[in-house]
Amino acid sequence: MQPLVLCYHGVSDSWSHSLAVTTRALERQLRALLRRGYRPVPATETLAGRGRLLHVTFDDAYRNVADALPTLERLEVQATVFACTGYAVDGRPLDVPEVASAAAANPEHMATMNWDELRALAERGVEIGSHTISHPHLPRLDDRELEHELLDSRTALEDQLGRPCRLLAYPYGDDDERVYRAAQQAGYEGAFSLRGRAGQHDRYAIPRVDIYRKDNAVHVWLKTSFLRRPAMAAAAQLRALR
Repeated sequence: MQPLVLCYHGVSDSWSHSLAVTTRALERQLRALLRRGYRPVPATETLAGRGRLLHVTFDDAYRNVADALPTLERLEVQATVFACTGYAVDGRPLDVPEVASAAAANPEHMATMNWDELRALAERGVEIGSHTISHPHLPRLDDRELEHELLDSRTALEDQLGRPCRLLAYPYGDDDERVYRAAQQAGYEGAFSLRGRAGQHDRYAIPRVDIYRKDNAVHVWLKTSFLRRPAMAAAAQLRALR
């Protein structure tokens, strides 16, 4: 059985955007998975691709992710937060085109963690990984731009946090074979996608299950079913070939 890696974004009880789950929903979802026999592990233990293992990730490093820490610590579930280094300079709202209108309307909810906040998170045992510099669609970049986004973000995280940056998450789960090779060449130990690659395990295309506010208990159960996940990956591969 492959490890189960969850992909969240924001955590908020007051902001009803699809990206933000409530703290209550987060705890309910994690407790259900623990009852199903999943064992919480650090992110690096999922790279081998074997076992009934559970890890939680948060993309974009929204400031409100700090609200999830009491739940994670109480349940002893380990997590990785993937940060865009270009935003960590000042913690401004993530304003990439896909969410620019939401950022303009709700800047306080889409504010990202600055370097001091990321350091504080790391001191509480949360792994901090790279989500690139500017959150681009990586396959659209030329080789030089791709190297810049992957290597320079990793270097900045290591310089600012004083600890190794071992992991990467591809923005939008948008990746391809060239991006996988670039992640390896940039020195990452592993990288996280969304659907991954059907029928095989690749530490530079670790699949994740993305969870949103609209997902109720049945949706989460279906998404995390060991039968459903390979089918989702296969469907994603077929779409990519069209």
